[in-house]
Amino acid sequence: MPLRERFTDEIKTAMKAGDKARLSTIRLIQAALKDKDIEARGQGKDPASDDEILALLQKMVKQRQESMAIYEQNARPELAAQERGEIEVISSFLPQQLDDAETDAAIAAAITDTGAESVKDMGKVIAKLRAEYAGRMDFAKVSPRVKDKLAGT
Repeated sequence: MPLRERFTDEIKTAMKAGDKARLSTIRLIQAALKDKDIEARGQGKDPASDDEILALLQKMVKQRQESMAIYEQNARPELAAQERGEIEVISSFLPQQLDDAETDAAIAAAITDTGAESVKDMGKVIAKLRAEYAGRMDFAKVSPRVKDKLAGT
């Protein structure tokens, strides 16, 4: 089922269940998606694809993780809990993340497939990983690992 339809179905389900927190978060997702579509339309592009939606969801999770850390540092547990709840709802739409062993195997395969030999080839490796594992890897964490492997450490 395409993600846009899932969002609509989940809104209906949350409304019927009276789950205000989930409903609010899904509406936030839809608002961000609408903004992205409007931006794309202004550039003469099509509405966001499922891969672009997954990237948007990952960005939203990352924003909330950063906010949650700030709230915890400033002794605001109620706001941190709200961010944690939003992360759970948004993450429910993301595919299962690869574990460390699977990530290492994917990096090794991408290095082999692209013929990468040095850090200069890092862009090729990351591009291949993005194409194959969009939404299943946190590329902010993967990039240093790719760099280490290419540097031979």
